[in-house]
Amino acid sequence: MKYLFYLFLTVFILNSAKGQGLYDVAKIPEDLKREAAVVIRNEEQLFEVKSVGSAQNNYKVAITILNKAGDEYAEMQEFYDKFSSISNIKASLYDASGKKIKDYKSSEIKDQLSSDGFSLFQDNRVKLLKFVNNSYPFTIEYSFTQDFNGLLYFPTWRDIKGFGVSVEKSVNIIQKNKNYQLRYLISKGLKTDSTIIGDKVRYKWESVNIPAISREPMSIGIDNVSSWVKASPNEFEYDNTTGNFDTWKNFGSWIYKLNEGGNKLPEATRLMVQNLIKDAKTPKEKIKILYNYLQQNTRYVSVQLGVGGFRPILAEKVAQVNYGDCKALSNYMKALLNEAGIPSNLIVIGNGMPSLNTNYSSIGQANHMILCVPLAKDTTFLECTSQYKPMGFIGYDNANRNVLMITDLGGKIIKTPTYSSKDNYQIRKTKIDFNNEGIANINIKSLYANAQFEDNFNVLLKEPTEQRKALIESNIIPGAEILTFKFEQADKNVPIMAEDISLRSNQLFTKGGDKIFLMLNQVNRKESVPIKVENRKTFFAVSLSYNDEDEIIYTLPKNYTVEFLPKDIYLNSEFGSYSAKFAMKDNVITYTRNQTMTDKKYPPEKYNDYVDFYKKIFQADKQKAVLTKAL
Repeated sequence: MKYLFYLFLTVFILNSAKGQGLYDVAKIPEDLKREAAVVIRNEEQLFEVKSVGSAQNNYKVAITILNKAGDEYAEMQEFYDKFSSISNIKASLYDASGKKIKDYKSSEIKDQLSSDGFSLFQDNRVKLLKFVNNSYPFTIEYSFTQDFNGLLYFPTWRDIKGFGVSVEKSVNIIQKNKNYQLRYLISKGLKTDSTIIGDKVRYKWESVNIPAISREPMSIGIDNVSSWVKASPNEFEYDNTTGNFDTWKNFGSWIYKLNEGGNKLPEATRLMVQNLIKDAKTPKEKIKILYNYLQQNTRYVSVQLGVGGFRPILAEKVAQVNYGDCKALSNYMKALLNEAGIPSNLIVIGNGMPSLNTNYSSIGQANHMILCVPLAKDTTFLECTSQYKPMGFIGYDNANRNVLMITDLGGKIIKTPTYSSKDNYQIRKTKIDFNNEGIANINIKSLYANAQFEDNFNVLLKEPTEQRKALIESNIIPGAEILTFKFEQADKNVPIMAEDISLRSNQLFTKGGDKIFLMLNQVNRKESVPIKVENRKTFFAVSLSYNDEDEIIYTLPKNYTVEFLPKDIYLNSEFGSYSAKFAMKDNVITYTRNQTMTDKKYPPEKYNDYVDFYKKIFQADKQKAVLTKAL
């Protein structure tokens, strides 16, 4: 009996130890729990290149969800298309002690079309499983195998998946035949472990015990603090096409070949083009006429089908259906210009992405296509998906970056136009007239250009009731009643929008004893200051370069006297400049304000200096005049 008791006790202890499993939350080091909502317990990715056109990716990950803030990571979401397949999926759920709660059945894993919210035609699918548990923390684990038949890119790897995510261990392996050529980029300081196994070469990158980073204001990402690997094939096969990505020149050659023969137009369209441009005197006039035609007669529809995700729909087809994606519409515009005798080039660009890396060509750096029309004295870029953007204005997210121009000789890196602070202006002139009762009649006239035009343009597309609602929501003038308003883009070919608003308010004056106070900046104030961050980790940037010019003219009643007017303020820093000037003549106060900012990327140690500069602007925007009123 004593023997049986000890045997039972031993089994119980072993089972209890097993219950306190590999994913026991208590085993997570305390520094990995700090600032974390999620801990990557273990991640393993082995990507093996089988041939020029095939590969296999074996992936496994275990993630502990510490609290509700980490719920977005409690799912498996793996994408594939007709050139890849996902199999051998295994998924499990564990409690806080690491005890397995559940193994998921294949019937519980959804297999559905992947909707990006804007593509009309696509063949991308997703394997989807959402893990749900009644209490925190819990751990999810899943694994799968993905086979690729057609190889344009390799899976990327990053140890830190986002803010609030720590890492116990993450490993990325790429394995290839000795003769297979690839290229890769890695983050600064990341060690590459390269070994030869028979006729194979294996590259390995690993991260262990990486603490979480809290989300930081104005952050432009975690690239500078995470470890990452980006890899790309040289020669490739995909959807019955072949090419080479070893240089941007060869990349462009592949795109050019995909489009060969795609510029033909129906005879009726050719005649239409000739009729449209018959009275045009210059190439610029012809471009403007045909671009206006494109905007008025086509609409954007995304298409992502195999190599069709890279090959434009035939211009002849677009002429028939009057829609297409960015590639199709750019190619159609190119065909219209060809008929007018004006050469142009397709441009591969990363919309809202960093510039193309001039020394590293890969397909993942671009997501969009526009058109470039090089003329003798200047070059015009055309955003062919927009029905509203003026000719030559490609938007702030496409500006000032390296892009790939497609030519018959291959790809060529060029740069898109830069919209400087002075280009992205807001010029506002405000008149505020007070009557003897202190009621103010206010008129505000504003001009928005380029990026600031883009930021405000949507109001032009709204109904008047929605325009009024938007004005009410954005208004900072106390007690303001909107009387009239008007928004206008006088010249559709220029990215400038005008705004004219009339208001009335009886709350601009505030009283303190026998004094009357008047806030001098009524229309463009900073209302808060970013918080300081000690030991900041990530780089930051202002969202766009801009220049704001404000002039406010106050006409006071005759029985009001100005007792105090602030002194002029001048602020300068590496982030921008600011000035506020105050002048008085007779019963008129003139307030002028100018702020210029740049979207340059700044290192983390500069952030608190930026906050100090911003705080000075905040304080300068609160300056008041002191008035008295004669009895």
